[in-house]
Amino acid sequence: MTSLHTVPLPCPTPLTHEHAWLVQSQHTTSEGVVLYVRCSDCGTRRVALQTPPAMPPSAVSIELKG
Repeated sequence: MTSLHTVPLPCPTPLTHEHAWLVQSQHTTSEGVVLYVRCSDCGTRRVALQTPPAMPPSAVSIELKG
């Protein structure tokens, strides 16, 4: 049954490309290594956190268009 008060969810915006993240700077914290990265293609930036032991970095910020 569908409610009369529901609103359809918007469709997600499709990715224009797979980002190729390059590390611009990094520093160690008690949580792991904080990475400041930038996409080599479009210039989008984000902050990622790499936690031990050698796990792939995970985003800790939104993507900011360069």
